[in-house]
Amino acid sequence: MTKRALISVSDKSGLIEFAQGLEKLGYEIISTGGTFKALQDAGVKVVKVAEVTGFPEILDGRVKTLHPKIHGGILAMRNSRHLAELEQNQITPIDIVAVNLYPFKATISKPGVTLEEAIENIDIGGPSMVRAAAKNYRDVVIVTKPDLYPVVLQQLQNGGVDEDTRLKLALEAFQHTAGYDAVISAYLAKLVGSDLADTYVCAGEKVYGLRYGENPHQQAAFYRDMLPGSCGLPDAEQLNGKELSYNNIIDTQAAWDLVREFQQPACVIIKHNNPCGTALGSSLAEAYERAFAADPVSAYGGIVAFNGRVDQETAQKAAALFMEVIIAPDYDHQALEILKKKTNLRILRLEINPPASWQVKSVDGGFIIQESDEDNIQASDLKVVTTAQPSPEQIEDLLFAWKVCKHVKSNAIVLAKAKQAIGVGAGQMNRVGSARIAVEMAGDKAINSVLASDAFFPFKDTVEIAAAGGVKAIIQPGGSIRDEESIAECDKHGIAMVFTGVRHFKH
Repeated sequence: MTKRALISVSDKSGLIEFAQGLEKLGYEIISTGGTFKALQDAGVKVVKVAEVTGFPEILDGRVKTLHPKIHGGILAMRNSRHLAELEQNQITPIDIVAVNLYPFKATISKPGVTLEEAIENIDIGGPSMVRAAAKNYRDVVIVTKPDLYPVVLQQLQNGGVDEDTRLKLALEAFQHTAGYDAVISAYLAKLVGSDLADTYVCAGEKVYGLRYGENPHQQAAFYRDMLPGSCGLPDAEQLNGKELSYNNIIDTQAAWDLVREFQQPACVIIKHNNPCGTALGSSLAEAYERAFAADPVSAYGGIVAFNGRVDQETAQKAAALFMEVIIAPDYDHQALEILKKKTNLRILRLEINPPASWQVKSVDGGFIIQESDEDNIQASDLKVVTTAQPSPEQIEDLLFAWKVCKHVKSNAIVLAKAKQAIGVGAGQMNRVGSARIAVEMAGDKAINSVLASDAFFPFKDTVEIAAAGGVKAIIQPGGSIRDEESIAECDKHGIAMVFTGVRHFKH
């Protein structure tokens, strides 16, 4: 019986070597379009699909492989009934299908691509063949990734592809088509403004496996979002150090989310997903010094993020302490030389892009989708509710503290002075507990500082703690039925308080 392989690929990596290997094993190779030409040019004996079907490619190539002589050859089980039907209909079985799909994601990622161009890069015949071959995996070997060619060839040379491998290849195939369809559906959903549609599809491709997850007994892997327009941490260029761990990834994202809030030179130091140090400066070096000084004990072993090009001076300061990760948009040559001397330090370079529009969080049996927590609160948006009026300097500090507070686990309280976070109370079960921690952390620095709260004050006790610490201005959403009590307490101590009308819970 003739052994036949169908090869039709967009990604032609390893194509020639694979086809030559199959040819040596006695396979007849059939193909279409660009793949046919590439094989023919390389001297591989290849037959056009149109010669097999007896039907030409039509509709500008939209219909090439959608024919019973192709799909019958792929879907036929190797039992007497199916084989008899093939013989009756003069169909040769197809034993190997090597197909990957039109580059839809690459097409829609090009500037100025039109809907018509995108539509023409939706593969129809390819997914049909892939799914057909994967369904019939016991009798047909399906290969969708070039890096799997050597595995298939080796097993064929040793007598045949075993069933375990066939099943794994089928899984790869269905994942391949599922991811492809997810990208298409996300693209169309964006066009019609249907982000929260009745069906939401997520798709990811593995960046690398992780040694373990949050804890050593948990398995984990790092994936890149396959959906169009995605750009973030998986795209960071790693310039030094080991692969990121699970906790590195989560903490680095938290650092990046906060540092890109600022236009002025900024540094953020994250520990256990909370900012233990955040500061602005006239330079990145100054910003780092001030961020580190806010909580040197917690900064040890943290994640450091900068919002500008790291220079030699900044690198020298940052290299003086053990840190897990440094991330920035760029680095001077001298800065990299200094930082790379710390062989275990993970150095990441990533262009600052806007945050993702949507966030997905999992629960058992499902997931939740929400818009990213973005606001653009300006000084003109603040509502002063106390007799005392905040000074221009206090307003700048209030807005700074408000941005930091947004990135602190609730209940969140942040004290700041001169655009430096000096006390952070994070993740407490009540707001007054967070306030006590923040004031205690700030110590004497709390005198003449400002305070930000991610949600309203249910009672006046947080104001009492702030007043005892020396806080002179407060920013909070407002909206409590007891707002008047907090306002009165502020007036009692000469504290200015402003409302934003926006809450920033972070769970």
